[in-house]
Amino acid sequence: MKEPDRKNIFTPGSIFSDRLLENWSIFKENLLGKIGLTLLIIFAFMAVASFFTPLIDPMYNPMTGVDPNISYSTGPSFHHWLGTDFIGRDILSQLLAGARIAFMVGISAAFMSIVLGTFIGMVAGYAGKSTDALLMRLADMIMVMPTLLVVLILSSLFGQLNIWIIVLLIALFRWPGVSRVIRSQTLSLKQRPFIEAAKVAGASPLRIIFRHILPNVLPLSLLYMTFRVTSAIIIEAALSFLGFGDPGTVSWGMMLQWVWKTGNMFQAPYWLIPPGICISLLTLAFYMLGRAMEEVIDPRLRKEVEGE
Repeated sequence: MKEPDRKNIFTPGSIFSDRLLENWSIFKENLLGKIGLTLLIIFAFMAVASFFTPLIDPMYNPMTGVDPNISYSTGPSFHHWLGTDFIGRDILSQLLAGARIAFMVGISAAFMSIVLGTFIGMVAGYAGKSTDALLMRLADMIMVMPTLLVVLILSSLFGQLNIWIIVLLIALFRWPGVSRVIRSQTLSLKQRPFIEAAKVAGASPLRIIFRHILPNVLPLSLLYMTFRVTSAIIIEAALSFLGFGDPGTVSWGMMLQWVWKTGNMFQAPYWLIPPGICISLLTLAFYMLGRAMEEVIDPRLRKEVEGE
């Protein structure tokens, strides 16, 4: 018996790797995607570096480290490349710690909101009309609530919130938009022949949702996750700047709150400008990455770009 040609044997792993390489080649051709990825790598290095700066010298601890020779805000120097704040803490080490907090808040809140929105959207799209109507009315009610205002009210009632409570609140208010998009995709997918075949084979609704529908809507969910990261970072920065952030963490919004509260808004640009620029660049990086992923996922967008 002739042995089959191994070159013509296709496995799920090889198909997945081929598709991944194809998508990566498309992504590499996108200028916005390359700029966004480069910026994200830079901020990732900053976040990693924040773990090591306190080991160099205790005065570089972003929260408790103080230069014994400085008790006021000073400009850039050899020992403090971006200067110090109002009590002599190093601004660069605070900026690095802020990158870590921004990644933690943005990715955690976005991930939780996407998981919740994707699950609710799939259930609403696949279930009957009563379940669909109930879940979508709930999504509509939450969608019209201004996230920042609601979190501000909760903060004023319960005091300054822990950073993880802020992440949870952001996630709970940011899932409805994703759920509506996933619901529409699910409504289209459940009419496809492979879903009907799964029903005939006796697959349960949960198996159909997680085995057959989820893999098809997952790329769209990941795309929306990149955009949700930007909104989570901005909301946390706004809360911290207004004085409702976690006082036990050093975030970019908290740095802006300190410079404003101490009256150094116009006297210390070396303290004011860096966190503002970092917030803008990091949110821009995730937005660029999302736009590039959008072209990878949707071939129609690639054709429009090529036509231009």
